[in-house]
Amino acid sequence: MIDHVILTVSDFGRSVPFYEDVLKPLGLTDVTDFPGQDGHPHLKGFGTNGAWFLWLKEGQAEPNAVHVGLVAASQKKVREFHDAAVAAGASVKTAPGPQLQYFPDYFATWILDPDGHDIEVVNKTGRAD
Repeated sequence: MIDHVILTVSDFGRSVPFYEDVLKPLGLTDVTDFPGQDGHPHLKGFGTNGAWFLWLKEGQAEPNAVHVGLVAASQKKVREFHDAAVAAGASVKTAPGPQLQYFPDYFATWILDPDGHDIEVVNKTGRAD
């Protein structure tokens, strides 16, 4: 169900090699860079078979500095999540729509829960229904 998680770390030089080492036994051996630009931070991604689902960004490490991305089966389900979240009192960070700067067929919404947690729901299949 979870698509990806971003953890804020205080030192890439220490954390990237650490995660490269500790994730190998789990079969998570692919590492990629997402260069920071246009206000988006530089990220290091970890995963397997071209799918990166644990990301690190450098900054002040705090428990509330976690971003959670959940998988939806279709773009319709992304919209349904968005509508239900708004109905339940969430603030909208980004309305449902294509986010092709991240991945082909990336369709997502971001909301802030009542405590301000940044929750994303994403569909990457291009499936509308």
